[in-house]
Amino acid sequence: MTSKYEAFVLAAETGSFKSTAEQLGYTQAGISYMMSSLESEMGTALFARDHSGVRLTEDGRNLLPWIQDVCTSERALQARLGEVRHLESGTVRVAAFASTAIRWLPGIVDEFTNAHPKVELEFACFEDQRAIEEGVLRGEFDCGFIVLPPREKFFVIPLVQDPIYVALAPHHPLAQEDFFPREALASEPYIKIRNPDYSEYDAVFDRHEVVPRTRFVMDNDFAVMGMVNKGLGYSLFPKLILRKAPFQLARIELEIPTHRELGIAMRSWDRASMAAKAFVETVRTWVAAWDERVEFDERWDNLG
Repeated sequence: MTSKYEAFVLAAETGSFKSTAEQLGYTQAGISYMMSSLESEMGTALFARDHSGVRLTEDGRNLLPWIQDVCTSERALQARLGEVRHLESGTVRVAAFASTAIRWLPGIVDEFTNAHPKVELEFACFEDQRAIEEGVLRGEFDCGFIVLPPREKFFVIPLVQDPIYVALAPHHPLAQEDFFPREALASEPYIKIRNPDYSEYDAVFDRHEVVPRTRFVMDNDFAVMGMVNKGLGYSLFPKLILRKAPFQLARIELEIPTHRELGIAMRSWDRASMAAKAFVETVRTWVAAWDERVEFDERWDNLG
């Protein structure tokens, strides 16, 4: 289809199928057939033909800018692919949360290293988003997984909306409820994941207009899960962390549904290395495919 578009644009510029054929390396009959085929696909006449050459019809003139845009985009895509295919070296430094490191990075790294085996990857995991943002801002990391919106001004690619749930022991009296009541957020003992800054979990309580009855404060997601599993209180977790958790937990929706939005941040796209751009593009496409797989699996599980 692109070769037809290129021939169409050139024929519109030259007013001649013969000249177009010479420039593109076709026969004149080949260009004529190509344009007739394009007209058939478009369902309208694009050229008026006479002994002096060809000229665009009104429909042809209206479609010309759109087809020119397609050709321009195709050339840009091919140039970008050429850059990526010739990517042979470099190092990409990545900062991530534990949840993204556990759930996403193995698949992302596998796909990226298969495509770019000579690019080295370096990783660092943090529980505190501020550390990730500061590291990316200082240039210690080429990119970092973050919860949107960031505090700093970055180039950001949103990746996925990650619902937040209440996690309970399977035997908890509320474990079979459709949602966790607002009153229970305040009355039930809460096991908090330590965070020095305002977090998406704090936003849950603000949104429900309650103050939690904090029983324990822990530094690690899995440590909190272990306490919740024993019935010592409830906690809040995003779906990404709860999926295939190492403890048996009941996952209950909040009375007011809440989510966090995950993205990947860079200090600048224009100034980023080709290796970093290629990694971020792999992240974007892999996460999109992963999210579709998760939704399909959950729909299938619900049917079962």
